[in-house]
Amino acid sequence: MTIEPGALYVVATPIGNLEDISARALRVLREADGIAAEDTRHTGQLLRHFGIETPLLSLHEHNERDRIEHIIARLREGRSLALVSDAGTPLISDPGFPLVRELRRQGLKIIPVPGPSSLLAALSVAGLPTDRFAFEGFLPARAAARRERLQSLAREERTLVFFEASHRIAEMLADLAAAFGGERPAVVARELTKRFEEIHAASLSQLQVWLAADPHRQKGEFVVVTQGAAATGTADTPENRRLLAALLVELPTSRAVAVAAKLTGLHKKPLYELALALGKQPVSDPGNADHGSPA
Repeated sequence: MTIEPGALYVVATPIGNLEDISARALRVLREADGIAAEDTRHTGQLLRHFGIETPLLSLHEHNERDRIEHIIARLREGRSLALVSDAGTPLISDPGFPLVRELRRQGLKIIPVPGPSSLLAALSVAGLPTDRFAFEGFLPARAAARRERLQSLAREERTLVFFEASHRIAEMLADLAAAFGGERPAVVARELTKRFEEIHAASLSQLQVWLAADPHRQKGEFVVVTQGAAATGTADTPENRRLLAALLVELPTSRAVAVAAKLTGLHKKPLYELALALGKQPVSDPGNADHGSPA
């Protein structure tokens, strides 16, 4: 089947192992009139490996908006074009969004050619819940902004997926542990599908130790997956009532709630509401029971 004229094909390419490219992707790259690539040198190496001579056009974050009209004109002439990123599925933390949005606005055809994705590859082997997840991409490079973002995600109940660069991975894990708690289960996936691929699951505190134990583990491209926060709405249980009751004997309400939240991983709000409810009930303290007035 030949490819359609006047269509943009969004083509996923390997994230490391060249055997992961699909037969359909190879056909589209061969038959398209042109390929818009994030880095023409990088994509040129891929094309040469497979003996593909389709002309290349650069499309990256610095020139994308200037290229849009040129690409639209070629599509309206009936040309077929492919869009690729340096690796994986285009638009996932890669250029292409302004172009695809404008093509949608103008009613031009866009066809996905699915394939490799480090996001999905990491999720598939993490051993963490995948029925609901949130992709956060790259966190802010500046420490203060990164920590602020993570604090806003600390109570997110869905599994979280991040990308990170080698020179920030150690700081990122430390900030994750500080924001989410060191016991939060997580997975570090390094150099997926490549020769030195490593996938390590542990708590965030343990992952920091694992990363620091070998300088080679801090090299490459990283996907970090963390389990979501404990679900809300489960504060009012017999165990939590006993815990809060004991804490309220010794601590002010706000402090007791903070300690209970740390121990249970629950939100402070439902625990605070439970603490207020318990405060309206008599709390029995066997150690201070009144057995009558002294003579």
